[in-house]
Amino acid sequence: MATTPQADLQNDIEQNTLDTSPYLASTVPATPTPLPEIINSLRAISTLEGLTEDEYVWIATNGTERVAEDSALLFREGEPSTHMVFILRGEIHVRRRHTGPMAYFIGRAGQITGKLPFSRMKGYGGDGYTIGPSWVLDIHENLFPAMLQAIPSMGQRCVGILLDRVREVTRMEQQAEKLSALGKLAANLAHELNNPASAAQRSAASLFGELGEYGEQKYRLGNLNLSEQESMDYRCWVKRARERMAAYSSRNHAPQSPLAGNDREDAVLNWLEEHKVPKAWNIAPALAETRLPLDQLDELASILRPEIVAVAVATIASALRVERMAETVVDSTVRIFDLISAIKDYSYMDQAPVQDIELAQSLESTLSMFSSRLQGYTVERDFDPALPPISAYGSELNQVWTALIENAIDAMDRGTIPGVLRLSAHVVGDMASIEVWDNGPGVDHAITSRIFEPFFTTKAVGSGLGLGLDVAQRIVSRHSGFLTVDSSAGATCFQVRLPFDQAEAY
Repeated sequence: MATTPQADLQNDIEQNTLDTSPYLASTVPATPTPLPEIINSLRAISTLEGLTEDEYVWIATNGTERVAEDSALLFREGEPSTHMVFILRGEIHVRRRHTGPMAYFIGRAGQITGKLPFSRMKGYGGDGYTIGPSWVLDIHENLFPAMLQAIPSMGQRCVGILLDRVREVTRMEQQAEKLSALGKLAANLAHELNNPASAAQRSAASLFGELGEYGEQKYRLGNLNLSEQESMDYRCWVKRARERMAAYSSRNHAPQSPLAGNDREDAVLNWLEEHKVPKAWNIAPALAETRLPLDQLDELASILRPEIVAVAVATIASALRVERMAETVVDSTVRIFDLISAIKDYSYMDQAPVQDIELAQSLESTLSMFSSRLQGYTVERDFDPALPPISAYGSELNQVWTALIENAIDAMDRGTIPGVLRLSAHVVGDMASIEVWDNGPGVDHAITSRIFEPFFTTKAVGSGLGLGLDVAQRIVSRHSGFLTVDSSAGATCFQVRLPFDQAEAY
């Protein structure tokens, strides 16, 4: 037996009434609102401006009223959408369950929403609930043909609403994608800055105490009343020791293993204990780190009196610790400065919108933003040194590299073999060819043709909006280039082609 739209609506209301959610259900008012009052409210909807009196009457008489108190649940995410909704009073907020508190859509009094004629909308994109007391008028989809026949202009009006809806949703999704990308960039940068900043802080804090210790050792050495010859011999020994340490460092030896480091520290500790050096356990690590040969220490013991050796060794060890701490502060601040420079290069701060871009430098700046996420992966570079610069919007091109590199990292995270990321930039004819290659599991051929579609994503719900590749493709297209993908298991390559000869970037 067929049911009327009003009966279908009543069934929906009854189901909402039985719902156990904390929201209140919307209901049909016990006393219908007088027709003139409904028509007056419909006249406040700008989209309906220009309708005849009979057309207003048709909507008012064929629509079904619903009223609700504050926070009333109107529909749930994923439920079928079957009604066109005229909001006469109040607001309707639609929120997705997996994207946090961000409002996905806000419908206000004087707007038309819900399912519209010609719309392919199947279900609701989020949970809809009211803000304040609300009053709406519903037109069931079964009445759409009759509505378009009675009100011919509604077709054009609904198409306009659909276009506005697409633009607004796209804008909101793009904004969410930018915020997500910004959050990832901030997290990566914070991680990269944290390491050198922490090292500099620790070294600077320890430096004060060590400088005091070094001064104390120098004072003790001075109180020993070294003869002129002993003082000269000690200074010459220090000079030779530093020359040997510098020569060893210049050979770029590979870092010694932890076991080898422990063995060397034990050997130095034994030497110090044999020569009655106080606090040998505190001095041994500083001398072991420098890899000062033990024969150099034997030479010191041979030119100085035993009572002087202990103070002399403690003095040189304290000096080396002070120098090592100062070097750490310098190295850390240099690293921080390099990161800030990379950020400026990445964002092209203080530069004109369009400039000549060195593609290799642009790719390197983007890689710097992913340093923390690339730990454990092999990064290979193949940049043509003769690659000429290209005139473009540098900050926008970096969005392309960011999207491609991030996709590659996500793919390698899903792989079972050690990840390899390869970036190349070469001249091909009159175009620059940039490739981002990874050895992840690859893109399923069934979806290869869809990966550049907006809002299409293979990531878990809430992990991605599916706009990264769409934005990348649009940026490349605006630069008169094109973006393609070639993928198989263990080898996925995104290729960007950008022409060198452009009248203008846009």
